Amino acid sequence: MLDRRLIIHFDFGLLFLVLLLSGIGVGAIYSATHFGGSSTSMLYLKQLYWIGIGITGLLVAISVHYRTLQRYAYVIYAVSLVLLVIVAIGGKVGMGAKRWLVIGPLTLQPAEIVKISLILVLSRYLSDLQERGGFTFRSYGSLGLLVGLPLTLIVQQPDLGTSVMILLIALTLIFVSGAPVRPFLYAGIGTLAATPFLWRFLKAYQKQRILVFLRPETDPSGSGYHIIQSKIAIGSGGLFGKGIMQGTQSQLRFLPEQHTDFIFSVIAEETGFVGAVVLICLFGYLIFKGIDTALKTQNGFGTLVVAGITSMIAFYIFVNIGMTAGLFPVVGVPLPFISYGGSSLITLFMGVGLILNVRMRRFQSG
Repeated sequence: MLDRRLIIHFDFGLLFLVLLLSGIGVGAIYSATHFGGSSTSMLYLKQLYWIGIGITGLLVAISVHYRTLQRYAYVIYAVSLVLLVIVAIGGKVGMGAKRWLVIGPLTLQPAEIVKISLILVLSRYLSDLQERGGFTFRSYGSLGLLVGLPLTLIVQQPDLGTSVMILLIALTLIFVSGAPVRPFLYAGIGTLAATPFLWRFLKAYQKQRILVFLRPETDPSGSGYHIIQSKIAIGSGGLFGKGIMQGTQSQLRFLPEQHTDFIFSVIAEETGFVGAVVLICLFGYLIFKGIDTALKTQNGFGTLVVAGITSMIAFYIFVNIGMTAGLFPVVGVPLPFISYGGSSLITLFMGVGLILNVRMRRFQSG
């Protein structure tokens, strides 16, 4: 039972913002999947179903004190690794990748859930380091192991987008915790030097995505098709857009993956520059709320958890919009609360639940 003080500190505005974004997503999915003269798509109803499960996950994340999650962070992390191993052994294959587990009527992607478990375990480990007096050479080895185990399993699926997100989240948490910068500069230089060697380990389609990103016009009807059509959709929206369900790129099905990876292109074409800016402002306020919570939290673990969740959401937004605008390669990263998808949506709701959890208990020191 939540005491009165927790209810007073509960941020209903943040909850409403997330629900508003989810509602915009349902509307965008409906518009992106309904075409004149074709059968009715039920994807928007499925998205409502996933939102319901996500809200349940959010309530669970709120109800468990984040310090309890701190105590069991390694257990949660271990369970998520087991799920990744199960996927590697007998996961469902789709689009050339083995990423999903079928549990009754649900199809879940454990790699999404791993992001939350990794944030929890890194926050636990880094906050413990802060209490013990800081980083040692051995600390970097332990961090590499914590990040490397799930990363190796996810790369094998393969899932380049999630792998990139995990690395970015981990680096953010390490920097926020106060780690010395110099070792990472050396690691970055080493990675750049090893790029020609690492190139050999990329799948053929991953290499093609990078090459097409650099010059999409070299394969306009193949790998470059996604980026070209997406940029046309965004540009054709003009200032105020063509109107809901009036976008030619989406309604005539020129735009691929328009209800998932490229849903921002649909919104930009239908609502124009104004609609796109409003959406970005809503996302900006969500990120601001996360940063504000992290700065005001008096507990090291809580601060790191919120910083990790906020960075995850921010990277999702940055990479997805950059991808649809042709600024980044197509890596299959969804737009938070907007793109169709179950596992990512549940993960995001749980992440916001953790932010609300820490935010309403931020007055508690320790």
